[in-house]
Amino acid sequence: MSILKSLPKLSVVIPVYNEEAVLPTLFSRLYPSLDALKIRYEIVFVNDGSRDRSVALLRQQFQERPNETRVVLFHANFGQHSAVMAGLAYARGEYVVTLDADLQNPPEEIGKLVGKLDEGFDYVGTIRQQRQDSLWRRTFSKAINKIREWITPVRITDQGCIMRGYARSVVTALNQTREVNTFIPALASIYAMNPIEVPIAHEERHAGRSKYSMYSLIRLNFDLITGFSVVPLQLFSMIGMVVALFSAFAFVALVVRRLWVGSEAEGLFTLFSVVFLLIGVALFGIGLLGEYVGRIYAQVRERPRYIVEAVLEQDTDPNHARPGFLSRRITDSSVP
Repeated sequence: MSILKSLPKLSVVIPVYNEEAVLPTLFSRLYPSLDALKIRYEIVFVNDGSRDRSVALLRQQFQERPNETRVVLFHANFGQHSAVMAGLAYARGEYVVTLDADLQNPPEEIGKLVGKLDEGFDYVGTIRQQRQDSLWRRTFSKAINKIREWITPVRITDQGCIMRGYARSVVTALNQTREVNTFIPALASIYAMNPIEVPIAHEERHAGRSKYSMYSLIRLNFDLITGFSVVPLQLFSMIGMVVALFSAFAFVALVVRRLWVGSEAEGLFTLFSVVFLLIGVALFGIGLLGEYVGRIYAQVRERPRYIVEAVLEQDTDPNHARPGFLSRRITDSSVP
């Protein structure tokens, strides 16, 4: 059999971090859903330094379904986006679908994304219907979407949903991206030539709790905005210009008043409030500038995005008698 014929048509990439409570249910729903598609597929699980029994469960699943299962093991926790990037690098399919392990996005919806990719779309975004998240999370998501659309060229209706489909051309472009701070759906929407968005179901988290705190969500979206636009710096420059003109006008007005009316002792607290306002604006600007400088600092260090400790995958070498083997590698985001 040729190499091309042996490659899967679909790769499903799933980052895993402390998901022992949900993995058995995920396995019981995911594999039947993919079997029903009647296509050759593989599932690339990327263990992001889990400290529970997730690795043991992944090993067991690999032993049960070695032909359809690959497991990439990080030696430490590098974050969800690094795990997804590793999965994209190891995925061999013509199509790649990313999916979270928490079952909030039903694996039964994968067929809908594959159908759109078969129609010729190279990027299939998703819009969660009847979201089961908390009110504050939904409200925050809507607000940040509006801000992102205003500031950046990224057009994604539902940026928080990890379940998306990518054609091989888009995956190749993502794998060639060397940015340290990456936001995969945003990059894919820009790289794609024929994108589309489809509605999908959304469920409550099957077990455990979300790995994203309020701070993490703010941090993630701040990275997204500063990673795709310099508008925040431009806006702050305009604010600084307005404040400088106002300060100059106020200074001239005070000098004129002192010469014509005389000095005054009142208005001390008003002066303090104005000074504190200006100090706050200056500190915000310093912090914003620091964000961009920090991104440059992280980029120029050129540290690997992640380090792979081991890979569990089916042995295709006919000289090996065992049905599977453990390959050990140390790599960054390059395609193996």
